[in-house]
Amino acid sequence: MIDEELAAVLDANRTALIDSVARLTDAQSRSRLVPSLTTPIALVKHCAAAERVWFQRTVAGLAEAECDGYATGDDRSWLVDPDQTLADVIAEFAAVAERSRRIAQGPDPTDRFVHYRRGEVTFRWIGLHMIEELARHAGHADILVEQILADPSASRTSL
Repeated sequence: MIDEELAAVLDANRTALIDSVARLTDAQSRSRLVPSLTTPIALVKHCAAAERVWFQRTVAGLAEAECDGYATGDDRSWLVDPDQTLADVIAEFAAVAERSRRIAQGPDPTDRFVHYRRGEVTFRWIGLHMIEELARHAGHADILVEQILADPSASRTSL
């Protein structure tokens, strides 16, 4: 089972990411201010994929096809279907995070799992890594949202 304090910090970072982007319109959430695929809505989509990679694939041992959405940490994890709204992507992330919480109830912090690229890691390491991942992207979201709300015409492209 994930340490109670780690779980609380992980959830705080999940909430910070969503709170940041939820202030945007759908069009604003697709604003692209940097050359990469990073947009506010794509940050949420990517974090949902990261949750799947670490909790569904790595901890639960599901095959990629058995996961409830895209579960690979490559550039495709940043792609958002044009028909998906920001609310849709936030709901997807919330459902994935809830599934991660359930999966996290089983393992002991010292249990070891094999990640398809990183190799063997402990469950505690996975929890710490997800805190790092979500905190980083919540910070990215804060900066992008601040820029978008300060100057809505600042976006270079909208996806």
